[in-house]
Amino acid sequence: MRSNVTIPNMISLFRLVLVPVAIDALVAGRFDVAFWVFLIAGLSDGVDGWIARCFDQRSELGAHLDPVADKALLVSIFVTLGIFGTLPGWLVLVVVTRDVAIVGAIVLSWMLGRRVPIRPSLVSKANTSAQIAFVALVLGSRAFQIDVGRLWDVGALVVAVLTVVSGTSYVLGWLRIMSSNPGDPGRPG
Repeated sequence: MRSNVTIPNMISLFRLVLVPVAIDALVAGRFDVAFWVFLIAGLSDGVDGWIARCFDQRSELGAHLDPVADKALLVSIFVTLGIFGTLPGWLVLVVVTRDVAIVGAIVLSWMLGRRVPIRPSLVSKANTSAQIAFVALVLGSRAFQIDVGRLWDVGALVVAVLTVVSGTSYVLGWLRIMSSNPGDPGRPG
């Protein structure tokens, strides 16, 4: 069995450690610190994926840990920015509801003995990329007092649409798996 102690997994753990640092900076009103911490986390996400692919350091733990680190950072920042009124509550609700629904569906599946594969779809990757870009825009515009005008509204709309489409895609896939017979060919687990 492949060891779970890999450089990509250590980088993902480092990204999890950055979550409270970013949130503390936001609570303190230090958008500049939050921006740089977020940038480091974002770059580390790219680096760990590249190392995992190029040096064959993929692991089952990494397949779970990487998206958990991404979502912990993004959801925490969205919620914090929503609490302080930087982001509209409706957008925070859309982002958080999608992730809670996905995690809830996976937990329910496991409780029912139905293994659901965790593979990000193309729309999910686009959604995560849009969320990362939007958070960077928000933090950067606040950190450096840059007026981004309508780009803020467009970014919020793109994030909302991709989040709903991605969430719907996951729910439909989950329903398909859960409604299949456990012995169906091609059904995971």
